[in-house]
Amino acid sequence: MVTLGVIGCGHWGPNHIRNFNSLPNSNVKSCADLDEKRLDQIRIMYPNINTTSDFMDILNDEEINAVVVSTPTNTHYKIAKSALEKGKDVLCEKPLTINIEESEELVEISNKLNRILMVGHVFLFNAGIQKLRELIKENELGKIYYVHCTRTNLGPIREDVNSVYDLASHEIYICGYLLNSEPDKIIAKGEDFLQPGIEDLAFISMSYPGKTLVNIHVSWLDPIKVRKITVVGDLRMAIWNDMDTLEPVRIFNKGVTKEPYYTDYGEFHYLTRDGDIHSPKIRLIEPLKNQAMHFIDCVENRKKPLSDGDNGLNVVKILNKIQASLKQNK
Repeated sequence: MVTLGVIGCGHWGPNHIRNFNSLPNSNVKSCADLDEKRLDQIRIMYPNINTTSDFMDILNDEEINAVVVSTPTNTHYKIAKSALEKGKDVLCEKPLTINIEESEELVEISNKLNRILMVGHVFLFNAGIQKLRELIKENELGKIYYVHCTRTNLGPIREDVNSVYDLASHEIYICGYLLNSEPDKIIAKGEDFLQPGIEDLAFISMSYPGKTLVNIHVSWLDPIKVRKITVVGDLRMAIWNDMDTLEPVRIFNKGVTKEPYYTDYGEFHYLTRDGDIHSPKIRLIEPLKNQAMHFIDCVENRKKPLSDGDNGLNVVKILNKIQASLKQNK
């Protein structure tokens, strides 16, 4: 049995408590938050869980093996570092930190102390994303021309980080997972309409090896909630739509082919292939629960997480490059 502490009981904290307490080999003993009203809600929902406003109470508890850090991003470094140094395994919400140096230090500490450091890249545990990865890995889509990602909604508006750190961080690790590579060129443009210095929306273009292009649109100012990724290959195309619970992945047997022989310019043309649309059967399990099961497995068996500290560090590096491009293109 892995005994956990959850630090941060805002948006995600209660979901972590619910999922870890639903597993047969883990339980949440304590949780911490600065907001007494949030702790009051936890006491009502989970009367057997200890509550505190000081996260060090959790870190000093020797019965607690691992902690979940679900606090604002600018606090991740301090809390995660303290937890690792206290000998706890850590699941930290994304992004790992804001700057590269802090992420590098957390990775170094976890390696030195042989502690699990996992980042909450929860969409890696989404069955639809895993299906996209399978299609690409098995060359079902052919050579990937481009990937188009949209993640928009009207809010929630954050004050600690911009929409890139909040939303685009998902697309960054998803695209890295799908393409098994990192971008070699990044161009970004965004605007801060609501809060000076905090971009509410951004358009990001990235080039990956093999002439694969990735375009990301993130926004807190759109009227409709959208979580969609389109992958276009030379054999087939696929769309993941997280808002579609019946058909989250659709595969399009469509493409463009060039006539192999022609005698003059009039015969030189491309033909579009418009075939069937297939929706594979996907067993939907809450990604956060899959992530919780993976974390407990890593803690019990000392396995390297799918989204380990190095993976989180790479995402932070890309986020910093995007941020530099945003400033350059103001």
